[in-house]
Amino acid sequence: MAAGLCLLAACSTTSLDEPGRAPVTDRSPRNGSASTAVTPPPGQENAGKPGYYTVRPGDTLTRIGLEQGQSPRDLARWNALDNPHLIEVGQVLRVVPPGRDPVAVSPGVMVTPVPMPAADARIKPRNLNDKAAEGAKPSTGLVDAEELAFAWPVSGALLERFDETRNKGVDIAGKAGDPVLAAADGRVVYAGAGLRGYGNLVILKHNNTYLTAYAHNQALLVKEDQNVRQGQKIAEMGSSDADRVKLHFEVRRQGKPVDPLKFLPSR
Repeated sequence: MAAGLCLLAACSTTSLDEPGRAPVTDRSPRNGSASTAVTPPPGQENAGKPGYYTVRPGDTLTRIGLEQGQSPRDLARWNALDNPHLIEVGQVLRVVPPGRDPVAVSPGVMVTPVPMPAADARIKPRNLNDKAAEGAKPSTGLVDAEELAFAWPVSGALLERFDETRNKGVDIAGKAGDPVLAAADGRVVYAGAGLRGYGNLVILKHNNTYLTAYAHNQALLVKEDQNVRQGQKIAEMGSSDADRVKLHFEVRRQGKPVDPLKFLPSR
């Protein structure tokens, strides 16, 4: 009898708590067969549909957000992710807002370059409650397409130009601690160091079309969901995850990197 009890206990042991192992769900009919099936990654019913993205090896929610032109926090909310740091290869994520037509083609958005303000004339952050005080709708931090205009985030020399395969933005020289300024009004959708190759990074969302990214900073001066104004100091230049002090600056249109020099004023 003791031997029988020991055998029963051994047969009832599972490996669900073993590190690195995924739970296995028994989907076989109760007819004595012993076949099992691995639970598929979440969202498989949406695989291949417009407005959805299938997670690949090496992906993080931050990288997906940058490449899809969305806030990582919004992605976590739209997909009901309890822990945004836990996504799995093959998982299918919604990458457009609920209710928005994922196949609608956004019209072209014109961006007007504006001159880099002088050091003593940089635009100061505006009180975001000003419009509310005037009876207008409070600002969301995002800019209407027709109002969007980019300015240089720093005034240093250009080190490296945009290259679609090698460099997804431009690299600009400077000294450690130099101010990094918001290129346009917008909302902070990421501030952290969780994206390999970018160091201390700030990502601003300006409207439903454009994001800008500011990488390799030594200090970040803004927080996620904070609204900022063009010319506002958002970081200090540094060399985090870089070979020298520099700002790596990207402009992304609907998640796709585009040449920032086509949007910045000549100098």
